[in-house]
Amino acid sequence: MFKVGFDNDAYLRTQSEKIAERIAKFGGKLYLEFGGKLFDDHHASRVLPGFAPDSKIRMLEKLKDKAEVIIAINAGDIEKNKVRGDLGITYDQDVLRLIDAFRGYGLYVSSVVLTRWQEQPSAVAYQKKLEDLGLKVYRHYPIAGYPSNIPLVVSDDGYGKNEFVETSRELVVVTAPGPGSGKMAVCLSQIYHENKRGVKAGYAKFETFPIWNIPLKHPVNLAYEAATADLNDVNMIDPFHLEAYGQTTINYNRDVEIFPVLNALFTRILGESPYKSPTDMGVNMAGNCIVDDDAVCEAARQEIIRRYYNTLCDVRKGNADKDQVYKQELIMEQAQISTADRPVIAAAVKRAEESEGPAVAIQLNDGAIITGKTSSLLGASSAMLLDSLKHLAGIPDEVRLLSPMVIEPIQNLKTKQLGHKNPRLHMDEVLVALSVCALTDYNAKIAMEKLPELRHCEVHSSVILSQVDVGVFRRLGVNLTTEPTYQTSKLYHG
Repeated sequence: MFKVGFDNDAYLRTQSEKIAERIAKFGGKLYLEFGGKLFDDHHASRVLPGFAPDSKIRMLEKLKDKAEVIIAINAGDIEKNKVRGDLGITYDQDVLRLIDAFRGYGLYVSSVVLTRWQEQPSAVAYQKKLEDLGLKVYRHYPIAGYPSNIPLVVSDDGYGKNEFVETSRELVVVTAPGPGSGKMAVCLSQIYHENKRGVKAGYAKFETFPIWNIPLKHPVNLAYEAATADLNDVNMIDPFHLEAYGQTTINYNRDVEIFPVLNALFTRILGESPYKSPTDMGVNMAGNCIVDDDAVCEAARQEIIRRYYNTLCDVRKGNADKDQVYKQELIMEQAQISTADRPVIAAAVKRAEESEGPAVAIQLNDGAIITGKTSSLLGASSAMLLDSLKHLAGIPDEVRLLSPMVIEPIQNLKTKQLGHKNPRLHMDEVLVALSVCALTDYNAKIAMEKLPELRHCEVHSSVILSQVDVGVFRRLGVNLTTEPTYQTSKLYHG
């Protein structure tokens, strides 16, 4: 059940202040490497209840008069059509999406940097496309032995070979469509060029997770490990920070491993390093805005279980290996939780066994668990959706929100005119039918008004759902897990 544990207003205020403070520290020019999702950070909103998914972009919006955005994309990712798994679009398409989104918030996107440029044909065509759209495009090149070959990296044949990105504002946000895009290299290359031009410029990193000032095994930090099981990220105590300040802080293995090299690069570029630890580089204030640790811990534990089920399903689909499952099980053990701590799982499985078919269960914010089973008219998700809305609206069970007279014409359209083999209504079709009925039926009207109350609810399905139903659950703000089982034994599940 949803309970606020994070002060989003305080986060927006203190995060903006922290970034402004870091700009001043470096004399008025800061390159800020922005990790994670800027517009739709649903992981953060799930483990920090109260955190708005668009908090980070709203924070930048407060600084828009001082800020400009550079988007980095690996030319090799353009060449191989790398796809964002969560959105199903290629990285090069996502750059355009990001530009539109930034502009929608009034933020200035100054340029796109094509990193690891090697004249890849697709990247050459992409540069022309961007320039035809009126965008400035720069190219950065591979450096042999990067980043460890420090004498070469910090030279005219290393960073000096990269094209200098012309910027005009004091805060330069460097972001990308995904990992491996070269954000940090772009920042450091720019600092090298700025320094040669006599301009003071600094670097900072903005990553929400792991949160540096909560315990190593705090459920929120464990949930980050669960979310990045495919990357083999491991949270750890920052040994450099502990040695420099005698203070225990949390970072992750890749930043800790690369810090000695970064420190040497800073020293070579600037004469001395501004940082004593990877934690020093960060500007994350999320840990200071947790107002109810119990609520945050419970939300994070639920996220860990959800990540476990997501991994099981990815293995079933052939998109992950079993080692990731073992890692998720270890994280659950560290968090001292099991699948029994997610009540909707047992409820969905039990209903499926009783009905001998697919079933779905939801736990509403009042604690009630509602289940739905597959019928000749409705899929299990659709049945559960209607029963949940009836419960929230106080409508008796025997009342039908959608009569067969409404459902059957839609089924005929699907099967006889549009060629679908499955006549049952998906959730999107049910919601359209319900909204039409709401024009003349009072029960349908008050049921529709209860849709916002499904946000933050927990749902479990006894089978892997169609992308249509998964998409509707996502848009409703529902937290979904499924058993790693398909409804049929077919080889193709489209």
